[in-house]
Amino acid sequence: MGPPRIVPIEDTPGVAPMRDAATRDYVFNHTMLRVKDPLASLDFYTRVLGFRLVRRSDHPEAGFTLYFLAMVGDAADIPEGDDACREWLARQSGVLELTHNHGTETEPGPVYHDGNREPRGFGHICISVPDVRLACVRLEGMGVPFQKRLQDGSMRSIAFAKDPDGYWIELLQPTPLD
Repeated sequence: MGPPRIVPIEDTPGVAPMRDAATRDYVFNHTMLRVKDPLASLDFYTRVLGFRLVRRSDHPEAGFTLYFLAMVGDAADIPEGDDACREWLARQSGVLELTHNHGTETEPGPVYHDGNREPRGFGHICISVPDVRLACVRLEGMGVPFQKRLQDGSMRSIAFAKDPDGYWIELLQPTPLD
C-alpha cells in the first residue's frame, strides 16, 4: 500500500463546481451522539477535550436530556437567556450534542453502537489540536483508551482516542509532524 492518491476536486463526480447562492449561509451546526452515562461523557468532553457545556435541555416527559457543547474560549461569549443561547448555538459550527436517554446509565455493558463494528456506519468525530503528540501524551496520562496511537499503522500523523461510549475521536494537528 503506497501513499494516498490526491485527486483534484474538479475530477470528483457529483461535486458542484461552486456553492449555490441558496446555500451560501448554511452552517454545518452539530453532530449528535447518544451517551449512556451523561456524567462520564460530560467529564470526558469538558475536562479531557476542552468543550464547554453551553446549553442543557431536559425533557423528563419524553425521558431524555440534551447537552450542547462547543469549543468556546470564554463563557462571556455565550449569550444569557435560553432563547438568545439557542439562537447563538444555531449559528455556530462544530457543536456537539450529547443525548442521554434516561435509564441507560444503569444498563449493563455498551448501550449504543459506535459505528465501527459490523454493520459499520458512523465513524468518528475529529478534534484538531496544536500538537498531536502532546495531546496524546496528556490523554494517555488521563487514562483515556486509544483505538490507534500515532505510532500504529501507516497513518502516523493521526491518533484515535475513545470516549466513554467507545466513539472514536480522531486527533490531528494542522501542520505536518516533524
